[in-house]
Amino acid sequence: MKRPFRLSRRAMLGGAGALIALPWLEAMLPFGRRATASDEETPLRLLCYYMPNGFHMPSWTPQTAGPGYDLPLILEPLAAVQEDITVLTGLANYPAKPEGPGDHAGGTSAFLTATHVNKSETEIQNNISVDQVIANAKGDLTTHASLQFGTQGGGNAGGCDSGYSCAYTRNISWADPVTPIPKLTQPQVIFDLLFSGFDPEATAEELEKRRAQRLSVLDYALTDIETLEQKLGATDRMKLDQYLTGLRDLEMRIEAEDNTPQCMLPDFNGAYQDFEAHVDLMTDLMVLAFECDMTRIVTFMLENAGSYRTYDFLNVPGAHHEISHHQNMPENFGYLEIINRWEMEQFAKLVTRLKQIPEGDGTMLDNSLIFLSSEISDGNAHNHDNLPVILAGSACGKITPGRHVVYEGDPPIANLFLSMLDMFGTPQASFGDDSTGLLPDLKV
Repeated sequence: MKRPFRLSRRAMLGGAGALIALPWLEAMLPFGRRATASDEETPLRLLCYYMPNGFHMPSWTPQTAGPGYDLPLILEPLAAVQEDITVLTGLANYPAKPEGPGDHAGGTSAFLTATHVNKSETEIQNNISVDQVIANAKGDLTTHASLQFGTQGGGNAGGCDSGYSCAYTRNISWADPVTPIPKLTQPQVIFDLLFSGFDPEATAEELEKRRAQRLSVLDYALTDIETLEQKLGATDRMKLDQYLTGLRDLEMRIEAEDNTPQCMLPDFNGAYQDFEAHVDLMTDLMVLAFECDMTRIVTFMLENAGSYRTYDFLNVPGAHHEISHHQNMPENFGYLEIINRWEMEQFAKLVTRLKQIPEGDGTMLDNSLIFLSSEISDGNAHNHDNLPVILAGSACGKITPGRHVVYEGDPPIANLFLSMLDMFGTPQASFGDDSTGLLPDLKV
């Protein structure tokens, strides 16, 4: 009897010095096992998605609870994936309240730590973020323990919000109380890091020369690809073909992008010539990082805290941060709805992409947990209660999606983080400043 083909989980395609990570395939399971959504070998992934300046909550909050909840104007872009979305309302992050002004810094620094930080431009003090607790325990399973992505960069020095360090407004992932983990913002840099190697000391001329001389990394590995395809089953061959097609398309798009470095100063208004394409590329890269199992932990910041990005392409005048201070003006409510709805459209693209990738008896989305929120609720009130929270995916069956869950009594969002840690097999007795136990009603 022919012995089934067994592929190492860390297998790479390589030819002429090129290395390409493979997606997770059924051939990577032990002999005699088939992939199922509940299989212990099935990767469980976490993606934490940050959106700045809060939301216009009356147009974000569903009016009905439970399954089959209504989708208000801002959440309408999620209609096609509503069955995979859990909306949570009523959660609070009171440790995010600042000492005096500084709600954007306080909320962003506590976004994944639920910790009240030290108000200073030089002496930062926070806590480890929930993604890094998981990465410390599970990160050795992949090439990268975690990846941090974003659309706007900037350093950590100086002050960015009423006496708070820029470290608090430009990072959501923290390795420890004094070490924020900077994010990558350039698609080409990310692609090179994941698939073509990355030389941080290379000059712009050297990078351009390498890019001009290099054929597609897929062409380098063509022989290995053809050999591997002959050994795989039908399901894996289809998955590999879809993966490589998407990889080639993404590489071509990135190669065509103008990735000239730009200086992101604190007072930068956010104007960007091709912001929509930038966000699309970042979405593709996040999906690709999961699909090739380069990492299972990703954080993404759609702009920094208190973002002043403008949305001229949506016919919205002025900067996002200024509009979020709506002063109860109906005109500003309308502009916020347009911006927030566009933001949810970008999130819907990510969720849809993950849902389109088969994995085991389900999809990659089924085996993922995506957490989305903002540093505050209402941009004018700067409140840290009744936060806008969305979970996408079912975390390998640990969440029952397709519901609107309403919590009373302002339970701390730290309880949600405790539950997330439990889902990933990294249970903790407490988390952040105010956790009280696991968050109920995530599964029915």
